[in-house]
Amino acid sequence: MGKMLSYSGLVTKIRAMKSNLLTDDQYRELAEISSVPLAVAYLKQRPAYSQIWASLDENDLHRGQIEKLLINAVYNDFTRLYRFANMEQRKFLDLYFKRYEVAILKNCLNKVFDHRDVELDLSMFHAFFGRHSSLNINLLASSSSIEDFINNLKGTEYYQPLNHLREIESPTLFDYETALDIFNFRNIWTLKDKLFHDEDLKGLTNAYGHKFDLLNLQWIRRSREFYQATPADIYALLLPVHYKLKKEEITALVEAENNTVFEDVLSRTYYGKHYPQLSADTLEDMYISIMKRVLTRSAKSHPFSAASIYQYLFFKDHEIRRLTVALECIRYSVPPEETVAHIFKF
Repeated sequence: MGKMLSYSGLVTKIRAMKSNLLTDDQYRELAEISSVPLAVAYLKQRPAYSQIWASLDENDLHRGQIEKLLINAVYNDFTRLYRFANMEQRKFLDLYFKRYEVAILKNCLNKVFDHRDVELDLSMFHAFFGRHSSLNINLLASSSSIEDFINNLKGTEYYQPLNHLREIESPTLFDYETALDIFNFRNIWTLKDKLFHDEDLKGLTNAYGHKFDLLNLQWIRRSREFYQATPADIYALLLPVHYKLKKEEITALVEAENNTVFEDVLSRTYYGKHYPQLSADTLEDMYISIMKRVLTRSAKSHPFSAASIYQYLFFKDHEIRRLTVALECIRYSVPPEETVAHIFKF
């Protein structure tokens, strides 16, 4: 009863915010629009964007600004939930927030590896990160080399996992981004058992367990197909999570002698049995749809828990990804039916 009472207000808030997510019909309407300014004007009429974009002149926006406005829409929703949450609920939001720090760090890394003297403008996000993060994003954005960037992370939790890469020869952008992801995901899996209990723990274990299984499957497939990585290199990338994937199944997938064997092993896993369309070729595309189903079930089974918060934030992130795709298609005059296909691809 106590859990239900503590979550009832936040769940009501989330339900209201979910009702403002774009529908499939609205994506189809968006795909019919002929220009980006008109598309932004269309979104300004939707409840989720009407207030935060009210003062914008859609005819005076360039591509970079629109991308930042979309990201800021996610940050705005996170902030609304954070303000409404109690101290217990904020434990999950603080943990979830780390994904936004990782995203900013990746932006800074891309600038460093791009080797162009360009200014990374993160001013739109200062207020958000000032409230929730101890990172000095101005200092990080001004880093001119990977050495500067890592040194500017001293005193933060991200320093050690990136500094460790200095021990290998010529680490790439992929190495640094992967190190950030692995650190963040391992952190989540470890901390959930310390921070959460009862319904919160059950719902989040189910949601993140599926997520990390699916990411391990994707990483195994990518490493084998695109990088011809050795089994030892693949194992080093994997998260130490065996939720629905058995340890021996992971070993069989990593060490499969060819793609036919890989597909056979995959088909006999929990995911292959529950999602018959899943294959090496569909792993990436089906990730979002599987996670949406998992999170919907978790939120339904544990409605008065952090699973409900996670479900909404995942759905909002997905909406922003779809809008990014839609606006790019509109920018390049992709026919509406093709735009719809791209939007609904994931």
